[in-house]
Amino acid sequence: QVQLVESGGGSVQAGGTLRLSCAAAGVIDRTDCMAWFRQAPGKEREEVARILLRDDASTELDSVRGRFTISRDKAKNTLYLQMVSLKPEDTAMYYCAAGRPYYGLTWSCETEHWGRGTQVTVSS
Repeated sequence: QVQLVESGGGSVQAGGTLRLSCAAAGVIDRTDCMAWFRQAPGKEREEVARILLRDDASTELDSVRGRFTISRDKAKNTLYLQMVSLKPEDTAMYYCAAGRPYYGLTWSCETEHWGRGTQVTVSS
């Protein structure tokens, strides 16, 4: 059973920086993928970034590309989301997820395990 625990959320002003962490307990096969999602009040959950564990290939949501970076520390079994130049519209609950990749024209992460989330609030 995989357990995911997020941390690092908080309240910052626009233009600020946060780094989210997701500690993964349990066995994650090297062919798995991990991702960060977010959900703002009244909005649908959206994938922010995902990473393929076999080669660290990653992709980000267009609206955060160049500001957010997904990465992982294999030795620590920890996923990160570095967020810079934060905007009020980035305010949301951020969730870490793990799952299996699905390959089509591109690849997606079919999530199976979820953390409980960490709140990010950006004030103007």
